[in-house]
Amino acid sequence: MSKVEIEVPDLRRRNVNGNLIHALHDDARESVAIAATHQSASTPAATADEVVDYTRAQLDADHASISVFRSRQRLETIGPTDQLAARLDQMQYELREGPCYDNAWHAHTLSSSNLSDDGRWPRWGARAAALGVTSLLAVELSAVDDQHLGSINVYWRESRRCTPDDVALLSIFARRAGLALAEAWNDDSICVALDTRKLIGQAQGILTERYDLDEAKAFEVLRRYSQHHNIRLRDVATYLKATQQLPS
Repeated sequence: MSKVEIEVPDLRRRNVNGNLIHALHDDARESVAIAATHQSASTPAATADEVVDYTRAQLDADHASISVFRSRQRLETIGPTDQLAARLDQMQYELREGPCYDNAWHAHTLSSSNLSDDGRWPRWGARAAALGVTSLLAVELSAVDDQHLGSINVYWRESRRCTPDDVALLSIFARRAGLALAEAWNDDSICVALDTRKLIGQAQGILTERYDLDEAKAFEVLRRYSQHHNIRLRDVATYLKATQQLPS
């Protein structure tokens, strides 16, 4: 099997009249092509490496990685550019706090230009800053029928305020990357993960209806309950769905 090929134009060089968004909408959806099939990509890891290398180059980032669902509620990092990227992700999984952890479950684009003072992730942000990382961008990774697979995570050592152009570029590429990774997987781990994602969504719906919360706040209730009681997020959601109550 040959190496996966990713044919993507350098859209930043086509920024005519300072308007990258027009370039993206006009032709990116037509010309961004990822040739990733069982014949062209030997492993998901090979595909992930291609995705992460391209992402870091296009956004001039220092580190990048991909977080994907594996079994049950477990997240796993694939294709990290280096050990620091892998460590930044792993700290989020252990703390159950951080942008790629939140994005993986909640599918929101998240960014920060100052992790040391970001109230959303006080513990992880402080540790990331101590390792010399200041800014980040995390974008949803999805596949066919908007199946949510995880997130692409990009890190910078210097302060960087991500622009709509940055988000648009990475979001479009993430869609193609998700399709490529889904094709590259030969086991059923993604299906298990997607079932977990569906279960979390159902639990959010119960909290939303009962306590008049929005989707984001309902997810935060589940996440904090999981942290404070040391119960897996999936198990909290399973119990809530079955009994209509949070476990005591």
